[in-house]
Amino acid sequence: MELRKDPLTRSWVLTGDAVPETAPRPATECRLCPASPARLQQVSSRAAIHGGPWSARAVVHPQAVYHIEGAADRRGEGLYDRMPTLGAHELLVENPQHDRQLWQADDAEIEQFLLLAAQRIQDLKGDARFRYISVYKNFGLGSGQEFEHPNSELAATTFIPRRVLYELRAGLDYFKHKERCVFCDILAQEMRTGHRLVEVRGDLVAICPYATRAPYETWILSRTHDASFERFALSRPGPMRDLAGLLKRTLQRIRTITESFHLVLHTSPNRSHQSASLGYWKTLDDDYHWHLEILPILSAKAKSYTFKEVYYSPVSPETAARRLREAKLET
Repeated sequence: MELRKDPLTRSWVLTGDAVPETAPRPATECRLCPASPARLQQVSSRAAIHGGPWSARAVVHPQAVYHIEGAADRRGEGLYDRMPTLGAHELLVENPQHDRQLWQADDAEIEQFLLLAAQRIQDLKGDARFRYISVYKNFGLGSGQEFEHPNSELAATTFIPRRVLYELRAGLDYFKHKERCVFCDILAQEMRTGHRLVEVRGDLVAICPYATRAPYETWILSRTHDASFERFALSRPGPMRDLAGLLKRTLQRIRTITESFHLVLHTSPNRSHQSASLGYWKTLDDDYHWHLEILPILSAKAKSYTFKEVYYSPVSPETAARRLREAKLET
């Protein structure tokens, strides 16, 4: 496997021939359960809060696509760029119980998972080779989910994902003109109108964004400005319980529409890996704003969400927010 850069979009693509597992495992064996005989390499864990060996833990992905050894070693091949898959690839096991997903766990359990994610991002940002740390969850049919046990994934990479790069550039441009954070201004307008507001819990807010990419797309943001999720999480213990509760309830709302979704955390890039040619680190703490994005997958919908590279959503964000607000939640 290697990384190749598309000269048109300037995005990095992971490509190569994957090596299959040599021995298939029994369908009943879960490598992520605490009692499993599988010897996964543990990286970090959070202390148990309801008994058991831990509340959440990070392990090296058993089929990691990024590897921590080596150097970025970008090479040219004519007009093309390529580099090895330097980085880190981990599983964040959300709960020791096999059947206790985020929308079923209590707020304290979800909080421990979120704090683990923050700690892993902070630790990996200490390595100047890594430019960005992604945390994401795939769940359900069509999502790319690999394990049944509740888990998310973490990837440390030597590049910034294109979607985040667009946000960084747009945030910087907005700040240059108005000296304000565009995310804060978006949130202020959504709070004022209420048209796309899903729920408010303490300082945290769930909204359906104005220009949704997929039906029922939902964002969670903090009304307290911070570019860095890990700094927000590890320096403000109180709001993390509110974030845990809001995330749980938002996923319950989404699941009244569909069981499948992608969840992605957007946070600031690694300040230890700054670029002399790019300017989006100069006002990063002022112009960027961490947030969670949830993109539901409507499996019954055959038509693509994109049409000629333009996102398409057959449900307006106003209708989506109203239906999600009115959804009957689990107790």
